Amino acid sequence: MGRIRVLSDQVANQIAAGEVVDRPASVVKELLENSLDAGANRIRIEVEAGGRKLIRISDDGHGMNRDDALLAFERHATSKLRTADELLSIATLGFRGEALPSIASVARVSLDTATGDEPSGTHLEIAGGKIHHVDDAALPRGTTISVSDLFFNTPARRKFLRAESTELSHVTALVTHYALAHPEKHFELLSASHSLVSAPPVSRPAERIYQIFGKDTLAQLLPVAAETQLDRSGLPEPPPWKRDPDEPPRIPGSFRLSGFYSKPELQKLNRNSIYIFVNKRLIRDRLLLHAISEAYRNIIPPTSYPVVLLFLEMPPEEVDVNVHPAKTEVRFRQQSLIHDFVRDSLRNALIAARPVAGFKAALESSPAATPSLIPVPGSRLPGSPDQSSAEDTPDQPPSAAAEPFRLTSKPLTPVPGKLPFGERDVAVHFEQESLRQAAAALMEPPLPAHLSCSSDALDTLPPPSEAAAQIEAEQAATTLNRLGSLRPMGQLRDSFILAAGEDGLWIIDQHVAHERVLFEKILRDRRVEHVQRQRLLMPLLVELKPWQMVIFAQIADELERNGFEVEPFGPQTLAVKAAPVGLEGASLERMLHEVIEQSTEASNEPSLNEDLTALRTRIAASLACHSAIKINTPLDPKRMEWLLLELAKTEHPTSCPHGRPIALLYSWKDIQRAFHRI
Repeated sequence: MGRIRVLSDQVANQIAAGEVVDRPASVVKELLENSLDAGANRIRIEVEAGGRKLIRISDDGHGMNRDDALLAFERHATSKLRTADELLSIATLGFRGEALPSIASVARVSLDTATGDEPSGTHLEIAGGKIHHVDDAALPRGTTISVSDLFFNTPARRKFLRAESTELSHVTALVTHYALAHPEKHFELLSASHSLVSAPPVSRPAERIYQIFGKDTLAQLLPVAAETQLDRSGLPEPPPWKRDPDEPPRIPGSFRLSGFYSKPELQKLNRNSIYIFVNKRLIRDRLLLHAISEAYRNIIPPTSYPVVLLFLEMPPEEVDVNVHPAKTEVRFRQQSLIHDFVRDSLRNALIAARPVAGFKAALESSPAATPSLIPVPGSRLPGSPDQSSAEDTPDQPPSAAAEPFRLTSKPLTPVPGKLPFGERDVAVHFEQESLRQAAAALMEPPLPAHLSCSSDALDTLPPPSEAAAQIEAEQAATTLNRLGSLRPMGQLRDSFILAAGEDGLWIIDQHVAHERVLFEKILRDRRVEHVQRQRLLMPLLVELKPWQMVIFAQIADELERNGFEVEPFGPQTLAVKAAPVGLEGASLERMLHEVIEQSTEASNEPSLNEDLTALRTRIAASLACHSAIKINTPLDPKRMEWLLLELAKTEHPTSCPHGRPIALLYSWKDIQRAFHRI
């Protein structure tokens, strides 16, 4: 007898389940996407024990008749594909027909569905892949599917599940993502009768962000929108005499980008706060993550990450979604064009917006001190801490179901006389340890007493539309465009320029302001090969280690193009004969050591994708830093005015090339509020 055998359907389904279903959040993802594909406008998700015990999803979609309900649990049975050609233009979230049979093979499943056009609906029960009951039932239009005892017949898989609070956070993150992508739909997530997400439909994405995360988060996000034309073929249009007469003409498609990006002052320690949707499908794509990082290059520190919500729309033919079992990765036909378009769109938006940093936001938004995305009082949605987990490090993008917030065991600080979430949503005492931990994480850090989520506080919240409009108006009013009109009043400890303006009181860090001015000037001069250099009276000898000499040889040509004249002077010594104007002595030596050290780190980091542009910006940033006005340097009024005028001309007056803020605004409204004038 031969060794090769055909697996039974049950084993094949369990193998498929290993690819599609690895935790409760995976089940929620597949069922939630089915509901969206069915045209549902209201989706209700209920989970118990983090989804281990029960997952129930109800929707008001078009439902199924009896025959379709039975066929839906067969492998590769789907209503979304007919031919192989349709794989090239998938417009639905699901399409493989593997989710339901895979889930049914490792859990007990109950399905209630009705189309509304037939006298009765269908009730179906399946356990371990086997159908137990099929009955007619009086049901409203839509579908309700319950998944209980997940992995009951595969105990080895069940052992790999995390704590209930962790699994609950993954589910909550997933529902949050799709609520952001579909603001026009109603999403509700409940756990043990407690509402974690309640997101009624709104008309604009900004209102959804306010609804979920609150006004503080929305105030630190700015809108972006752009559009370009694509050739659906991904290839140049051939001349008429070479075109196949039977081939239909190529139709140019549109590639649209919209969404929100954070001000430079808001920084995170990992990529968990970057949400990317392609045709409303949540994905994790290294190409787009790299484009976003490039857009913020020399605006925030290289070890920090922004908060970004990007919604990309393109013809289905331009993206292949059939490259990952869980459909979390995609492949674009025109990768370089899309990468550059996303990068340039965000970069241009940052240049145009010139957002100003406030004192409070700047203090709270450093990566080490950035608080979680706290839900607005009354919303029951976890925030997004910056701690990287073992599943999601900055060098390895998280999966689509990875939570943008990680539950911790930090105890919840109680508010005297009030409940943490509000009397109508949370029981007086948390009876389960997992819920207590989840509550602590949901309120991490705890809300102050005056923001406790009581039912009275809910009534004082403005509607999302009014709040979003007010925040957008304030954002448009507070920018760095008025830097050139500021009136310098003096210096604070010979390090910070105090200036008065129409918006309020400004404090400008003179060193980083001059650093930004020099950085952009150096890049401009390098671009047109007009770098100014000065010869040294005596060559400067710089000692290097052997491996540093190797790195120097790799970057010597670019250093020469930036104004250096350097020659080897022995096996481990360099002789610097000329240098850029403004750089000399100890600063010159420190700058060379710094660039070589940074290039050494870049060469040891394969994920950095070192290129000539990165090297140029790194050299320019180091030159600017060591040539700029130092702190503890007195400046006369004309010198301060000159610096403010030059800063106003730069593309990014928000931060220095290393990511430090340049100017902070103590707004007129904040001043009035501090003196109890308003």
